[in-house]
This record gives sequence, C-alpha cells and structure tokens, in this order.
Amino acid sequence: MKKIYIILAMLMVISTSSCKKFLEEDPYDFISEEKFYKTEGDALAALNGVINIMQLQQYYGRTVWIVNDLTGDQMKVGAPQTNRPELYSQTYTSTNGEISNWWNNSYVLINRANDVIKNVEGGPIPAVSRDNIVGNAKFLRALAYFDLIRSFGDIPLITKPTVGTDDFKPVRTPIKTVYAQVIEDLIFAETNCTKEDKIPAASKGRVSSGAASALLAKVYLTRASSTAAEPTDYQNALTQCNKVIAVSPAVYTLLPFADVFDPNKKAANKEEIFAVQFGLPPNTGNITPRMHLPKAVAPFDGNEAFYVENSFALSYAVTDTRRAATIGAVPASSNFYYLKFTDPSRQGNSARNNWVILRYADVLLMQSEAMNQINTGDPNKFNGINAVRGRAGLLPLSFVTTPGKDDFITALVNERGWEFAAEGQRRYDLLRLGRMKDQQLKVHNILLADKYLLMPIPETERTANGNLTQNPDF
Repeated sequence: MKKIYIILAMLMVISTSSCKKFLEEDPYDFISEEKFYKTEGDALAALNGVINIMQLQQYYGRTVWIVNDLTGDQMKVGAPQTNRPELYSQTYTSTNGEISNWWNNSYVLINRANDVIKNVEGGPIPAVSRDNIVGNAKFLRALAYFDLIRSFGDIPLITKPTVGTDDFKPVRTPIKTVYAQVIEDLIFAETNCTKEDKIPAASKGRVSSGAASALLAKVYLTRASSTAAEPTDYQNALTQCNKVIAVSPAVYTLLPFADVFDPNKKAANKEEIFAVQFGLPPNTGNITPRMHLPKAVAPFDGNEAFYVENSFALSYAVTDTRRAATIGAVPASSNFYYLKFTDPSRQGNSARNNWVILRYADVLLMQSEAMNQINTGDPNKFNGINAVRGRAGLLPLSFVTTPGKDDFITALVNERGWEFAAEGQRRYDLLRLGRMKDQQLKVHNILLADKYLLMPIPETERTANGNLTQNPDF
C-alpha cells in the first residue's frame, strides 16, 4: 500500500531531518491515503507538515540567510566554524554543508507540497477550503523552486510525490520551464488563498492572496534580469506591486522600523506579508538572534557566529534611524553585530521573532525598481523608495540627486542594503541588480569568478543521482 507522511504539527515538535538520497525522508508517521485526506482538518494537518519544514535550522531557520548574507557584502564570520568561512571568501565547493542543507530541505518541502496538492485537489472537502489549502501548498512549492533557481540555475522540476521511489533520478530542468511553473503556482495561490485581513489570528502564517501577489512581483522582477526573461516581466512586476499597494494602509503599511522585528508586536504587524512563524515551546524557537548576539551581551546566550561587515556598519547616514535598530557595537571590540532580531525576553534558541520573507517595504522598493526599468524618466518611480527613506528619516531622492537609470539602480542597491540587512536578501539583490562582482571587489577585494554567480549542485546528490550534471567549473 502506498503511504504518505503527515506531521501533526499541533501535537509534536518538528525535528531536524536530512535526505539520505534525493527526496528520501525518514517520515514521522505513516497514514495510508485511504484513511487520510477525508476532512478539512486532515488537509490542514498535512499543510502544517509543509509549513513547518521552513522552521528547520537547516532551512529558513538558519541556512538560507547564512548562505545569502555571507556571500553578499554585509556580513562576516565571527566565532570559528566550519562550512561558513568558504562562503564568505567565495571559495565554497560542492561539499559545503550549508549548501547541501538548503538543497535537501527545499526538496523535502517540495515533496510534501506535492503530496498535499495531489491528495487535496478534487478531494471531498468544500471547494473554497480545498482551493485555499492547495493554494497555500502551491505558494510554498513556488517559493522553494524560486529560491532554488536563483541559487543553482537549472534544477529538477518535480510536481508529483516521490516518496518510496528510491530509484528516482531526475534530470535538471531549464530555468525557463521552472519559472513558468512557479508563476502558474503563484497565480493559482493569488486567486484562491484568503485575503490577509480575513485570515484568523489562530491561522497566522498561512499564505494570503497578497503574499502571492508580492512574490509574483519578485519572480517577474528577477526573471527579467535572467536568461529566461520575457518582454513583459517588468510590467507584470509593476502590476503585482500595485495590487499590494492598492490595499494600503488598510491591509499593509509601513510600521516604525524597530516594530517590524519586535516579537511583542508581531500579532498586529501590518508590514509583514509572509513570514516563517516562530514562538515558544512546544513550537520551534528562532536561533537567529543567538547567532548574531555577542557573548558579552547578557542575558541572551549569544554565540557570536557572525559580525556586521565594518564598511557596511559605517555606511548609514547619521540621520538614518534604521541603524540603531539594526546594528550594535560588540563590547571591547572593533566589531559590530546585528541586533535587529533580538527578543528581549528569551535566551538561546527560544526567540519568538518571525523570519520575514516578504514585507511591505520590499513591495514599495520593487515598484520603484520596475518603474525605473520601464521608463527611467517617470517621476513616479521615486514614490516607493522615498516612502521607505522617509520612514528612515532620510531626505527624498529626485532627478537632481539621482539623474540616470544606473544612478537609480545604485540608489536601490544601497537602500535595499540598509533596509534588509541580515534578512537573507543581499545575494539575490546584488545578482538581480547586476552588482555582485562590483561589490565583492569593492568590499572584499575579490575578483569574483563567474562560477560563483551560482551555487554548486551538492556532491552528495550527484553521487546518489548520476543524472545530475554540475554547474560549470565546480
């Protein structure tokens, strides 16, 4: 009998897992398909099993932001550790553990999402609930695939459950095809997921239609700068941004900057569009604050794993209010640390800070980015970026301060750096905006080889699957 795995998220703590082979899991509980997916509660329990994967330290709980920020230009390694120094120095290889973690858990999430989609579509639960649950699963699958193609390029595209097929050896699919699937999934989610202001407080963390719109904007914006670009990508990105902005301030709005990351205010956070939820036991706590906080800053039990790149710490304008809410000075040291995610009432790995993946400030900056690409002479392109700057206490930009298209891109690179520091976006931003090589040379004096514009396919996966080719020069 074919089996499926379901995590009963409300009853048990999710634990770390890793793949032995491509897409192979050690399941927590087995329930036959004939006995499951009969009620809305069954389907929601299965969906929780997809969502909870994101809390893993070896995924969004740690790995994703470590890889993206260490290979950027704003974070450096602190305490001695393995795997991570080679990310910072741009010398990583196909055996890097963090990169392997990312790949493995992405496909665990994808496989679980595929399972939900297959078994809930056409099932016996009411159509509105059914399509909302499938929309959530398709959004999560789309996010995982979007991360993978931005990081690895061509990757296996799998849209059906594969548990129990140890001989399954997929080939890499061109990014053009994967982008098409991502967009198809997000359009379904946008149409069928609940609106943000209609999601009950008890269901916080579920996908809203606004989250799908915001992620679609980022997908179109990113594809526009890739080899899979379509002529309408920038216009489509702008359209999606405008959908989200149209419901501001009733649904989404800018908050005082420090409030965005305050765990005591997250229940009413109208800037947060989609985030990985972290809480108190028995739910999973967030290790991120501990990894940034210095050992000498009591009482947080920090392990000082990372520091702020000094040149970045000193790059903020004196009047920029974000700096005080983002960066602190390590006691008795010339180093700086990220204090952005501090939970004042929790120590160690138990922090309640959500990991925000999409927020309203991002949509405003994406709107400006798209408008600059569509028509660099459009004065309305300053609206989004100036709203974000205004919140930070900075003067507005204009054609006087930022006259050309490239000047505006430079302003966006800087603004996104100050706004999203240590939020796991920097590598993606530098690649999309074409400044990765420039910043590596400027900040690290590294002449970045082309091969490091992608991550290597993990060697463990290529050993298990001979059909997986490697990225050039790895």
